[in-house]
Amino acid sequence: MRIGLLSYRSNPFSGGQGIYIKHLSEALKDLEHDVDVISGPPYPPLRKDINLIKIPSLDLFSEENRLRTFKTKYFINLTDLTEWFGILTGGFPEPYTFGKRVKIYLEKRKDSYDILHDNQSLSYSMLKLQEDFPLVSTIHHPITKDHRLELENSKNWKEKLSSNRWHSFLKMQKFVAPRLKKIICPSNQSREDVIDEFGVNPDRVEVIPNGIDLKTFKVNKLVEKIPHRIVTTASADIPLKGLRYIIDALNNVIKIFPLSTLAVIGKAKEEGEVQRQIDRLNLGEKISFYSDLSESEIVNLYSSSQLAVIPSLYEGFGFGAGEAMACGVPLISTHSGGLKEVVGEAAVEVKPGDSDDLTTAILDLFSNPDKRDYFSKIGRKRIEDRFQWNKAAKEYIKIYEEIADKFPN
Repeated sequence: MRIGLLSYRSNPFSGGQGIYIKHLSEALKDLEHDVDVISGPPYPPLRKDINLIKIPSLDLFSEENRLRTFKTKYFINLTDLTEWFGILTGGFPEPYTFGKRVKIYLEKRKDSYDILHDNQSLSYSMLKLQEDFPLVSTIHHPITKDHRLELENSKNWKEKLSSNRWHSFLKMQKFVAPRLKKIICPSNQSREDVIDEFGVNPDRVEVIPNGIDLKTFKVNKLVEKIPHRIVTTASADIPLKGLRYIIDALNNVIKIFPLSTLAVIGKAKEEGEVQRQIDRLNLGEKISFYSDLSESEIVNLYSSSQLAVIPSLYEGFGFGAGEAMACGVPLISTHSGGLKEVVGEAAVEVKPGDSDDLTTAILDLFSNPDKRDYFSKIGRKRIEDRFQWNKAAKEYIKIYEEIADKFPN
């Protein structure tokens, strides 16, 4: 099949959506299909046999002074003006403007693809594109979950106003999602939440679990373990990820194991709430943040850690959990959202938002090497048995062919 994967930002450093595009495109290509990734910036580093089609944007998030980027030609390009003004006023217009640009690109290429697959832009333009092409859309999880938790954690009306402004794209997503002909979610929980939050017809939503790159994420016994190092992928200042709970737990753990440290795969805002928490607890020397890592560097970080923790309040799937398990790192995780379907019984379960429960679980694993070894082995086996990209890609092809066969020629 000739497959066009649409993604408004696709660099793996951008988060799970970038990881998804990279590995799905490779798995589809390995099944001998033609794959184009049609992406806005930041662009993904793709394998040489996969074609990258760049849909340029203003890419204003990479600019320090966005006000000065204004050009008078924006007055004759409504899409550029919308993006510039939207970002300048605290919004996130990228999914909308990507849709507008990719629709223009595809208007003269109606015979170029057997299927288009949108990676959660949920742009108004997708409704027009599904009239001209067979189209499926992935929704990893409804961002309404992120928005609701952010509002609950807002300290004042200014933070609530900022959150509402940033998430203004949800109006578009709530309109578009129920009108899409086929949606794919990575977990049953995510499917249920998409149906509930977006009012989608259940008959239009399928579940295909994501894969984990087992060739890259694997046990590496050559990397020396750092005693009492904990690793997490919980991004700073995103309430959904629950980082503040593991920081509180670390403050408790070091009273029993003083050498304990926390490695965070993610960025920290210099003046954010998480940094204030770290300063308040005097944990600056105990916590390190790592960002823009290659996959091999992430594997080394996992491999050097005695245990991993995923304290998320919600995940549509949970790449961090799957990658840690694939590397043979004993895992402590909540069962929030789709995480339960990823970790099953192969991780120590903790209550979401409960620092005391996290403390107990960490102390128990630090004190019990046999238990760490047990979860290391069953975690790796679970990922091998259930979460392979080749298997996922075959399921995608079945849905692609079904949608393409029904499309009027």
